[in-house]
Amino acid sequence: MTDRATPSDTYSYLGPAGTFTEAALKLVDAAAGKPWRSVNNVGEALDDVVTGRSVGAVIAIENSVDGGVSATQDALARIPGVRIVGEYLVPVDFVLVARHGTALSDVRTVNAHPVAYAQTHKWLEANVRGHGHIPASSNVAAATALLDEHPVADAAVAPPGITDHHDLAVLASSIGDNASAVTRFVLVSRTLAIPERTGADKTSVIVELPSEHPGALVDMLEQFATRGINMGLLSSRPIGDELGRYRFVIDLDGHVHDERVADALLGLRRFSPRVTFLGSYPRADGFRPEVSARYSDEAFVEARDWLRAIVSGEPDAD
Repeated sequence: MTDRATPSDTYSYLGPAGTFTEAALKLVDAAAGKPWRSVNNVGEALDDVVTGRSVGAVIAIENSVDGGVSATQDALARIPGVRIVGEYLVPVDFVLVARHGTALSDVRTVNAHPVAYAQTHKWLEANVRGHGHIPASSNVAAATALLDEHPVADAAVAPPGITDHHDLAVLASSIGDNASAVTRFVLVSRTLAIPERTGADKTSVIVELPSEHPGALVDMLEQFATRGINMGLLSSRPIGDELGRYRFVIDLDGHVHDERVADALLGLRRFSPRVTFLGSYPRADGFRPEVSARYSDEAFVEARDWLRAIVSGEPDAD
């Protein structure tokens, strides 16, 4: 893919080629055959979208092992004008690579991004005993550093597709300590159009508490509990203006066009000084939550009609 493109059809991703983010972008149907722009961080990716340099950007937002990606959550809270329009899941596994001619028994030092190292250290301790770890700025950087004239490490932890882009040898595959590890990526865009609901949807918001009084968090959570809405993610991040002030990144089961979700958002808006709607979009896993009859669209519509009839003075229905 080339970085030379018109703003109308370019997609940004955390690069360079070979990253898990690029693997997620490959899952975006709309990006197929379009120019892709490699960027250095989440802020740059979102800036591409806000300025129109790109029509969309794929960014990591949650990992099944490490939880929410704080850099992404903070950037979404700080940078207005973007919406999440899609979600993609990428299994996270790693390979150990080295220069050609290197054997596993030759490895004494391993270059790895700290997060990747944390997810492979058990395998490394069992199979590369007594090794030293040299932190890298990214998974791809760890691998490409091996190609320097005087590499600082003997091997590197890298994404499985790294050898498609760089001339390295794979010493071992599937070295991740958690075979079920998955990273959740989202596609962000400037579009205000909300994807149609599918029945298997997710809604993401960022909410600030009105004050730090006892029970404030419970008051916020009740906005969802009383409407039968499950939260798939509840992550706190410091607002940064003073100690003890936090905002909450929340994923809800359901779509803003679902009556129960819309009613909860209205409650949040009355409750919180700031609610940021990040988007409603199809779930990558296709999960459809079971909704009790008391929280169905029909139940909310019937309750509103009942109250409207009382206010308007209509006679009681039989």
